[in-house]
Amino acid sequence: MTTLKMGLIGLGAMGRHHARLIRQTEGVELVAVADPGGDPFGVAGELAVLPNVQALVEAGIDAAVVAVPTIFHEDVALALAAAGIHAMVEKPIAHDVAAGIRIADAFEAAGLVGTVGYVERCNAAIVQMRRRMAAGQLGEIYQITTSRQSPFPVRIADVGVVKDLATHDIDLTAWLADSTYASIHAEVTHRAGRQHEDMVVASGKMANGIVVNHTVNWLAPFKERRTTVIGEKGAFIADTATGDLTYYANASVDTEWEEMAAFRGPSEGDVTRYAFAKPEPLAVEHLNFARALRGEPNSAVSMREGVRTLETIERVLAAAGISN
Repeated sequence: MTTLKMGLIGLGAMGRHHARLIRQTEGVELVAVADPGGDPFGVAGELAVLPNVQALVEAGIDAAVVAVPTIFHEDVALALAAAGIHAMVEKPIAHDVAAGIRIADAFEAAGLVGTVGYVERCNAAIVQMRRRMAAGQLGEIYQITTSRQSPFPVRIADVGVVKDLATHDIDLTAWLADSTYASIHAEVTHRAGRQHEDMVVASGKMANGIVVNHTVNWLAPFKERRTTVIGEKGAFIADTATGDLTYYANASVDTEWEEMAAFRGPSEGDVTRYAFAKPEPLAVEHLNFARALRGEPNSAVSMREGVRTLETIERVLAAAGISN
């Protein structure tokens, strides 16, 4: 197996993890890193910290991971495409849809592998849930809800909670539903004194009739990462912070105790928390990228999917009265 020469641009909070996992991915070698701001976490090791994407290209890489702030995604990605270098771009694909389309077009025109880093799709709880949904365990799917709440992360400076956090929920919901958003409504608030929104509640309906709801904020004094799918046969709850998946089955046995039936509900059945392997999601993301580069079966998120997610994100912002 030929070793892939990988570059990394952006050595911040996410870049440090990308550097670690590139080095751990079989058949991949981290040969060059770049960041005009230096190496605050000391992840370069023996590698020189290059100043920009042009220097990264000149290092002779086969592919690159783009972990710079969102506003710089387009410039960096287009430079890589022009140089014939495959890329995985951190989510969201770009700062707006027009830029995302330009990136996707450039990689397709050059015949390059281009993916977007939606790491939640690589979480074992979500992967297991989607597999069981596809097998019909829930029957018809009625509703998908997500809750993604936590304190404000100081690493975020250039976007609000919608493009940074809610983008995960928009992407994984469309993936789980195997559909697109037919309608979306939203409300946001600004409570932390920043330019960008820090709370959003969005609801809508998928093209296949599934209703959805997303609660996302940076103001909770706890961390919550939960996706709930309700169907005709029961419900799944995936906790992507812990990687746990729990199944709540609808009852197949009637409750004879009338008062308890009224309290519990007529459809409460067995509850099962599944046991399965839980690899680090970002490691799975890198494995998918490497497989895509080799032309092997993979679950990498395409740039076109990234553009569709960004289109929905912009619809959320527009529905909340925020111009992009």
